Amino acid sequence: MFIRKVAIAAAASAIGIAGIAATASADQPVPSLVYRTGAYAPSGIPLANGYADYFAMINHRDGGVNGVKIAVEECDTGYATDRGVECYDRTKGSGGGATVYSPWSTGITYALIEKATADKIPILSMGYGRTSAANGAVFPYVFNFPATYWSQATSVVQYIADQMGGTDQLKGKRIAYIYLDHPYGKEPIPTLDVLAEKFGFTYDKYPVPPASMTEQKSIWLQVRKTKPDWAVMWGWGAMNGTAVKEASNIRFPMDRFIGNWWSGGNDAVIPAGDASVGYKSATFHGVGTGFGAYKDIEAMYAAGLGASKDMAEHNNPLWARGIANAAYVVEAIRTAQAKYGNRQISGEEMRWALENLDLTEARISEIGLTGFIPPVKVTCENHEGDNPAILVQQWKGDKWEIISDWVPAMKDVVQPLIAQESAQYASENNITPRSCS
Repeated sequence: MFIRKVAIAAAASAIGIAGIAATASADQPVPSLVYRTGAYAPSGIPLANGYADYFAMINHRDGGVNGVKIAVEECDTGYATDRGVECYDRTKGSGGGATVYSPWSTGITYALIEKATADKIPILSMGYGRTSAANGAVFPYVFNFPATYWSQATSVVQYIADQMGGTDQLKGKRIAYIYLDHPYGKEPIPTLDVLAEKFGFTYDKYPVPPASMTEQKSIWLQVRKTKPDWAVMWGWGAMNGTAVKEASNIRFPMDRFIGNWWSGGNDAVIPAGDASVGYKSATFHGVGTGFGAYKDIEAMYAAGLGASKDMAEHNNPLWARGIANAAYVVEAIRTAQAKYGNRQISGEEMRWALENLDLTEARISEIGLTGFIPPVKVTCENHEGDNPAILVQQWKGDKWEIISDWVPAMKDVVQPLIAQESAQYASENNITPRSCS
């Protein structure tokens, strides 16, 4: 494990982010739990770089958020839950108190919920983690906007239904579910169970052990034997590219293979070469580099700053995912400063800001991200936000393209599940849900 300061001040030299010293304690400390090493590095590196790059751009272009620079401190978890907890314990007090944590891991998120709540430091598990944490009355310090795994699962099934002519066409169909055998991959299973019963389809579960993510040949031979109508993947790290490559080996139709939003990076498609063309995945933000804020990031790179060794990484949806996460953090810091003053804010103040975040189309335009991230409005009751759910992107061989309109979540399915599981969690942990009135 390693910890490094990623200060990215405007006056920094071209030695690169890793070599820049820590900033003063008056800066806004944002720990970054990354995994630049190990089997998950193909997914983790672009995420970490995008996250660092947006903060670097804010420091370089604006001198920080209303004059308060962002001080990013990376700690490598290797995607391991125990290391993630250790990283949290090491960084939570740095610079006068951590602002917010984005664990980038469902397992680490689960492990940190009670600790972060006790420390009054919010968690932004953007599009991952514990779905029932969307109930802010029970989980005041956990946020999972702009959409959760359960919402995503319903939207993916809705998209599949739309391709066949409607949800009535799902009856009798068969779906292969290939997933990392980890809390992350297991998270949508209760929702898929409900959907299968509701619409009359069957789905076969194919767990991929974390210790052998690149050994999937037997799984795909079974898929070839069962001949599912669609395949859905909840993969990560080295699992993604292996799955797409093995699917191509059995000639599974790529346009009927759809990954979740963490299975939609360049690491999923490059290993299979031309055979991956047509593969699809969910996403909750735009793709490409034609956004206003990207020009400011490119200007920062021209000044010798930036986390990526290769700017081609900026066409990777996972790098863009890091940008989106950092943009939400910056806008929450601005929201907190509007209430508490233009200074370093505490974790508790950041929690208030996340819970009162109202990111409008007008504000998104001001920050140069129109068409990249959707508007988000978070409330005490709803930490998932009032969201449009997913877009579907498709690999064209040299780039990703958005091929759908927003596919909404089935709220009639998701909301009862959130209410049921959050109530169970509250009961098991002797939590009295707070009043949001």
